[in-house]
Amino acid sequence: MIILGIDPGMAILGYGVIESLNYDMKLLDYGAVTTSSAMDTPKRLLKIFVSMEELIQKYSPDAIAYEELFFNQNVKTALTVGHARGVAVLAGARQGIDLFEYTPLQVKQAVVGYGRADKQQVQSMVKLLLHLNDIPRPDDAADALAVAICHTHSSRYGRILGVDRK
Repeated sequence: MIILGIDPGMAILGYGVIESLNYDMKLLDYGAVTTSSAMDTPKRLLKIFVSMEELIQKYSPDAIAYEELFFNQNVKTALTVGHARGVAVLAGARQGIDLFEYTPLQVKQAVVGYGRADKQQVQSMVKLLLHLNDIPRPDDAADALAVAICHTHSSRYGRILGVDRK
């Protein structure tokens, strides 16, 4: 199963692509889609959408996993990131790909085993689980890989328990 993990963002949208092979995971690709704040919002959203479609075409993922948005204070930032997340979700939905979302707590629990893990712990576990020499950069790409790993674990245990999580 090929999983595309997404860490939504307007300036930086992290992505990570892994292949789940039984009880092992193989890294296929990771990176970030970046947009400049000097660009108009519609052009930034179009760039994210087109980039997502290119990733989907290149890797033909079986599932796309997104991190849910979590913001305490800044409503404007939440709305902006929500727009970016929306076009990323739309790109997957247009292709009929199974879409899943996970909270930051669920991602940390799945990757580290502790829902209150810090960013460094999550990144170190991503490196370890994917047999990498270095922690993926930028941080958004490492976060996206963590979301993909979370989906791998979630779908695996769902199958064991008879819950259809693909």
